[in-house]
Amino acid sequence: MKQSLVLLCLLTAMAHRGYAGTPDNDRKGQLFIYWGWNRSGYTTSNLRMSGNDYDFVIHKMMASDRQSPLGLVYLNPGTMTIPQYNYRIGYFIKDSWSLSIGMDHMKYVMRQDQEARLSGHISHPDAIYQGQLNGTYRLSPDFLTFEHTDGLNNLNVEARHHRTVLRWDLFGAGRSIDLEVMGGAGAGMMIPRTNTQLFMQKRYDHFHVSGFDVHGIAGIRISILKHFFIASEFKAGYINMPSIRTTYNTADKASQAFGYMQYNILFGAQVAFRK
Repeated sequence: MKQSLVLLCLLTAMAHRGYAGTPDNDRKGQLFIYWGWNRSGYTTSNLRMSGNDYDFVIHKMMASDRQSPLGLVYLNPGTMTIPQYNYRIGYFIKDSWSLSIGMDHMKYVMRQDQEARLSGHISHPDAIYQGQLNGTYRLSPDFLTFEHTDGLNNLNVEARHHRTVLRWDLFGAGRSIDLEVMGGAGAGMMIPRTNTQLFMQKRYDHFHVSGFDVHGIAGIRISILKHFFIASEFKAGYINMPSIRTTYNTADKASQAFGYMQYNILFGAQVAFRK
């Protein structure tokens, strides 16, 4: 993750300083849209769970993403929203600046059966751990399953600075292949569909506005004939969710905060609305 953070900072600096100095004087008024897929990694978090008869914290809980195996699931219109995906629509307000809105659909899965420190208390009759908690316990499925797998949804807005660093006029004037670097920042709301089963109660699985995200982004884009592009992006950010629904009882809730790193592969198109 440290190497990815260094690359994120380097690409952001290149985009801000206009590395190699190739002019960008023809993009104001362009609209772009893309679709792609992501991998993500997460720091540990302190997950607090509370209700009428329990209030405890899982300290330094570990979690991973859940990547779909490579296959037609990524291309089939009926299943292409199952993997971890990204989509975005944006507009160049200046030749080198864009504003955009998009959705990052990540997945977050608590590592089952990990050993973790718990503190707090539980008096729920169906819980396998009872009384005051202050020690290391196994997070087994009959105690808790906790996932944002439908997913860890981040609806966000971003401001990005773009700079073309290389241009190949392989097909004649106006028909180039461009290599571009980009850097920016964004923020958004977290709308996870949290899949939770606590103390073997009925599994909960509903969308809920749970918190916010702030992040930085850097990437590389290859534009082909000005209208199509492929891109690779890195994001690093912070997610804080103080209001996570966990059961059908509205008194039950959870909260957590953690950092994340996301890597994206994207395919898109762009069109100009003025000459």
